[in-house]
Amino acid sequence: MRVVVTALMVLVVAGCSGSAGPGRGPSTSSSASTSSSASTSRAPAATADAPTATSDWVTYHRTNDRTGAALDVPRPSRLSPLWSADLDGAVYGQALTVGDLVIAATENNTVYALNRADGSVRWSRHLAEPIRRADLPCGNIDPLGITGTPVYDPRSQRLFVVTETTGGRHDLVALDLSGTVRFTRTLDIAGRDPLAEQQRGALAVVGDRVYVPFGGLYGDCGNYVGYVTATAVDGSGATLTYAVPTHREGGSWAPSGVAADTAGDILVAVGNGESTQEPYDGSDSVLRLSADLSTRKDYFAPADWGSQNAVDADLGSTGPMLLDGGRVLVSGKVGKVYLLDAAHLGGIGGEVKALDGCAGYGGMAWDAAAQAAFVPCADGLQRVDVGASTLRRVWRTESAAGSPVVGGGAVWSLTIGTGVLHALDETTGDELAAAATSATSRFASPTLSGRLVLVPTLTGVTAVHID
Repeated sequence: MRVVVTALMVLVVAGCSGSAGPGRGPSTSSSASTSSSASTSRAPAATADAPTATSDWVTYHRTNDRTGAALDVPRPSRLSPLWSADLDGAVYGQALTVGDLVIAATENNTVYALNRADGSVRWSRHLAEPIRRADLPCGNIDPLGITGTPVYDPRSQRLFVVTETTGGRHDLVALDLSGTVRFTRTLDIAGRDPLAEQQRGALAVVGDRVYVPFGGLYGDCGNYVGYVTATAVDGSGATLTYAVPTHREGGSWAPSGVAADTAGDILVAVGNGESTQEPYDGSDSVLRLSADLSTRKDYFAPADWGSQNAVDADLGSTGPMLLDGGRVLVSGKVGKVYLLDAAHLGGIGGEVKALDGCAGYGGMAWDAAAQAAFVPCADGLQRVDVGASTLRRVWRTESAAGSPVVGGGAVWSLTIGTGVLHALDETTGDELAAAATSATSRFASPTLSGRLVLVPTLTGVTAVHID
């Protein structure tokens, strides 16, 4: 592996209109190690700020409501390259920050702890060999290893990832911040075809359990059924499971994974199922599950769930985002944003409000002060203002459509594929600054931590400094 500061092309735009395959490094050993051979240099104009408690980013979009709001980010006027870490595979999940460490996991099933200041490798742990695309019935990631965003639990001081390995095996692995593996637990369900299942959504720790959602591979091949697991953070006891009551499909694959409310209930989006007519099969929905996953306590499904299932235009492409005031927002491939009442999700056709014109893909973000949601739609990022029972589109930009986060009066999003990082004015959508990074996966989402922006790329992690 190598860690270098690249001569990234940096684009700085003030007041402009906002409408405008994995790399491989040397293989790592199977034990945690400190890298002493990585060459490291830093751009002279920018240095990483010292981490603070509020700059920690320990789960997808920072908190379990999945709102993606950072607390200590300055308003950007310029973005400067800081460092770029070339790792042993593509990074699909968000990078995490814990103190002075940046945590990233690759599709080669390797977990890295990087120095926040310069990207040098503190330690790496290669957990298992990933599965190759040629050994899968379908899919679009090669090799397929760690895809879902990891989670760090400050209480137990454990980091959790899920690996995919030969034969389609899915293992939950718990590590400490020295890279030591504390336990490994298989999450496959007996009697299912693990080769047809894929773990893509972000992990979450709620209370003393770590939750993991499962869906299928790109192409919806094989006999898979979506499910969610819950495992004690100390590895004790049995793993609990909720499976969608459909004959086939119904995957939970949205990048944001599960969300959790203050009572500890689990909310998850479910994709299309095989059924297209009554009786309703539990798919194409937002579910509220009990913490032990034993009970579906509530659900929402669009009135046209059957026709959505028939054409693969379902709710599974974004996860639920929990807003203040007891509201839930979700979007789907059918081209609608749905506002739900968290206390009563509404059952079939029970949304509070629906807004046409956005086929949502990825994770959303929320600015509570502005009561503004930012939704990554197929045709560009949109700002949607949310009332108690209203949805209003404010602006849309085609320059970025990646899963956004918010901080410093800006919404941060990537140009899908090319990896250009955009900082857009929340109010107008105008571009405040931009920086080119390495190529990214479709659902890549930046991490904000103080003056540091971290971008997961197809070759590792790129850090950009906010000036």
